[in-house]
Amino acid sequence: MSNQVRVRLLPSSRCLFDEPVQVKVSGLRSRQVVTMRARSTDEKGVEFSSSATYRADGDGEIDLSRDPSLSGSYVGVEPMGLLWSMMSNTWHKYFNKDKALEPFMVNLSVHEEQGRMLAEATNERFLMADGVSRVPVNEGNIHGVLFTPPGEGPFPAVLDLSTFRSEKRASLLANKGFIVLAVPVINGYPDDVKEIHLDRFEEAVQFLHRLPKVGSKGVGVISRSKAADIALSLSVLVSGVEAVVWINGCSANVAFPLYHKKRQILPALMFDMNEVIPTESGAVISKYALHNHLKEENRASKIPIEKANSRFLFAASEDDLNWDSKAYMEEMVERLKHRGKQNFESVSYPGAGHCLEPPYGPYCPSSINSFISKMSLWGGEPQAHAAAEVHLWKKVQEFFRSSLSCDAAQTKSKV
Repeated sequence: MSNQVRVRLLPSSRCLFDEPVQVKVSGLRSRQVVTMRARSTDEKGVEFSSSATYRADGDGEIDLSRDPSLSGSYVGVEPMGLLWSMMSNTWHKYFNKDKALEPFMVNLSVHEEQGRMLAEATNERFLMADGVSRVPVNEGNIHGVLFTPPGEGPFPAVLDLSTFRSEKRASLLANKGFIVLAVPVINGYPDDVKEIHLDRFEEAVQFLHRLPKVGSKGVGVISRSKAADIALSLSVLVSGVEAVVWINGCSANVAFPLYHKKRQILPALMFDMNEVIPTESGAVISKYALHNHLKEENRASKIPIEKANSRFLFAASEDDLNWDSKAYMEEMVERLKHRGKQNFESVSYPGAGHCLEPPYGPYCPSSINSFISKMSLWGGEPQAHAAAEVHLWKKVQEFFRSSLSCDAAQTKSKV
């Protein structure tokens, strides 16, 4: 390893998961060509990596925010490209980083064309900012984790509904000044679930309302995929749901009958496995496998969001291969417009796939789809998908801040 070559991470080698860092290399020969590499291991022990070729400037320096990658996992100027382009050597692997207490550790290194390493640095990317608290919640039918920002508040409240257990998005939102309760829709495996009861998510909304530090009059809900149709149903049937972020979901109730107060309120829209498209990679495309909810025999599964008083942010990826998110979004927008409602915003992302998450994690083109028990292609082109995640994450925060007003007087009365 060279003593002269140095990798610097600015403003610091320690940052939050959703924050960009500036990667600089100095001490190289003028115009020297080197390979930059990134490596990380997820919570299941799977290693992910990326690489890109760069040419130093006349002073022997490389700045990833200025200089283009010439070849490798991506090309062009991509300041965070080494992170979002990391992939496993094994196909169909999702990068599991869902435990909020453990940082995302990324090793960044510089190599000569012959392969010898010249310098390296470690980027520690934390899910929780200093002062944010994490408390498991097991109360009644609620089984989740509560994240609370430092200070007395008042804070706006958000229910983070993930299809399966995850703390990543909830903890990152708490860093931005929201009290967030993370609750999975499914505990365990879909095969073990026969029906879903909206009541336990209603309990979660009520739990947030009762917290002394919560100042918002209503609760926000953020959701993606299967969890998104649960969020829509909450907006229709549960009071106090002020704002809903729907990401790449369906406009109908998918996979399981939905119950509320011991009564079935929505039947399940199911998959037709004959419509699943196999590919050479071994993964399938399920985009056209979900039954058409607009057909007469399936219309009962459609969620009547036109009855909701919540504000909505709809976000759809145009290259979602899991299902046709953009079509579902457009159908909901038309329904609301037809009713004369203006309580929504919508955004669509060309080139983005199903798995839109907080930015700067490895892009996932394919992994196991637990609902159909097959490896699935999620869609998307890596660079466009990464850009969509950056844009949507900022938009989500702006939407919740504008929709969830805080009342200090109301907060004090709860104490």
